[in-house]
Amino acid sequence: MQTPDEIIHQPVRLKIMAALNTLQSGQWLEFVALRAIVQATDGNLGAHLGTLESAGYVVVKKDFVGRKPRTRICLSRLGREAFSRYVSTLQAILAPGSLGAEDADDG
Repeated sequence: MQTPDEIIHQPVRLKIMAALNTLQSGQWLEFVALRAIVQATDGNLGAHLGTLESAGYVVVKKDFVGRKPRTRICLSRLGREAFSRYVSTLQAILAPGSLGAEDADDG
């Protein structure tokens, strides 16, 4: 049986990926809005975004609106595919009959 993607499986990163997956492809979400959705501190969210960015799952864009800095996040094509596989893997694990007969008898 396939195991869930360990990068996504961490609870805060799962929330990030789920939130970004609700957006249309190529749509950006501001850091402040994402922070409110996942209920994380700036530092915690930044660290998890760094992990997701290193994996190629998200793209982080920093720019300015006037003189005010702005950080926006977008789910990459690779990230969207990884999240889809992650959800499929969980569905397979949770599907009726997904446990072998020997596993079911252990309970």
